[in-house]
Amino acid sequence: MSKIIIAIDGYSSCGKSTTAKKAAASMGYSYIDTGAMYRAVTLYFIQNHVSLSNSKEVETALNNITIEFRINAVGQNQTYLNGLNVEDEIRKLYVADKVSEVSAIAAVRHAMVDQQRKMGKKKGFVMDGRDIGTVVFPDAELKIFMTADPFIRAHRRQIELMTKGEVLDLEDILENIKKRDVIDTTRTESPLKKAEDAVVIDTTFMTLDEQVDQVILMADMVVLKKWKA
Repeated sequence: MSKIIIAIDGYSSCGKSTTAKKAAASMGYSYIDTGAMYRAVTLYFIQNHVSLSNSKEVETALNNITIEFRINAVGQNQTYLNGLNVEDEIRKLYVADKVSEVSAIAAVRHAMVDQQRKMGKKKGFVMDGRDIGTVVFPDAELKIFMTADPFIRAHRRQIELMTKGEVLDLEDILENIKKRDVIDTTRTESPLKKAEDAVVIDTTFMTLDEQVDQVILMADMVVLKKWKA
């Protein structure tokens, strides 16, 4: 049967990336982590002291950024920024605290969308982010919008950070999540919103396996419907 494009959008810390990765692996699809792309740009901007209000500095920086995804020896998707593995660094809170602000810049979004479309020219991939079903691939055969209670999202994020050696107060993480939600949903350029034909998955009371199974089930139904048509 033919493969499709699966676009997963939604709020931060809803489980989008992990669900997308596992669903892609189970289905034999490719996985493109757009959130990691914006985090990598944010890391570059921070490290190189790029002024977000200076359009020339932003454009110059974007022209010097190359982002790749490589699979390591144990099958994990790793983000590379200009040839360097930055997978762990881009997950730290100081990057998370700035990523929504950087993502709101039109030039940044245009550059990343262009890269994402080039990566996704072939069918058979899962891509997650904030505007995949609305802007990047509005014709995706399956669009999913993920949401969850902010407190649950903060708790999940705290656990994730703890596994990486970062111990942070739950209230600080919750504040960061709420701040990102406001920026993501109110920005002028490609705001976070549900595509009209997207299926909503509320992960508040779902396990990761249940989320993955739900995505795979919906994808199978779409593929079967296309095959019968």
